[in-house]
Amino acid sequence: MTEKTLLSVDDAGTGVRTLILNRPQARNSLSQPAIRELLAAFQEIARDDSVRVVILAGAGPAFCAGHDLKEMRAADYAPDYAEGLFADCAELMQAIVNLPKPVIARVHGIATAAGCQLVASCDLAVATDDARFATPGVNIGLFCSTPMVALSRNVAPKHAMQMLLTGDMIDAATALRFGLVNELVPAAELEDRTLHLARQIASKSPLTLAIGKEAFYRQAPLPLDEAYAYTRQVMVGNLQALDAREGIDAFIDKRTPTWCGR
Repeated sequence: MTEKTLLSVDDAGTGVRTLILNRPQARNSLSQPAIRELLAAFQEIARDDSVRVVILAGAGPAFCAGHDLKEMRAADYAPDYAEGLFADCAELMQAIVNLPKPVIARVHGIATAAGCQLVASCDLAVATDDARFATPGVNIGLFCSTPMVALSRNVAPKHAMQMLLTGDMIDAATALRFGLVNELVPAAELEDRTLHLARQIASKSPLTLAIGKEAFYRQAPLPLDEAYAYTRQVMVGNLQALDAREGIDAFIDKRTPTWCGR
């Protein structure tokens, strides 16, 4: 039996689902079938109200080493193949950003090229203190132009350009300083810490999480006045939600809110 290239594990009763890239022998490199399987999983999660938070992880010694270069060579670098590959990858990254549920990257080992792009595309990232990150395409003559999109939206321009132009690995402490990850933990604590964070977020109103995530990404590129005009209307609509009223009542009454997702 062929081993599954993507594993899915639910944390019972919490609304947290962990998706695990499962090509450890290839450092979880993103072949086109692997990209499409991961994309389908996120599309399914978008329709599944039981899932509130997603953790994205990798099996084996690495998080993700980027695109599958052996597959590229086997396809003889054909333009049609490349167009389909990068289109699928772009759709995957946008599906993560557009998912109305937070996504947390659980990073260990290396996250390079499209693997670094995955980390940057997730809403949050927890990494081991010995993890390493890179956009090394420049070293093999293939500039990391698509990973650049997510990277440049997460870290300062000069930090992004440093990674893109040198192709050098950066250590976990540098990734934290650059803003690519949220926190670092010892390897033995990575799974527990990421799950604790996911459970904490999953305990919030799913409607509020969806509203907030969409608003965050929509307002970010807007001029200041337009951002305030947009978010003002978001808050007006949010205030009409039953969960907002329940949350305010619970705070005033000093009790735990009961969310209905409406």
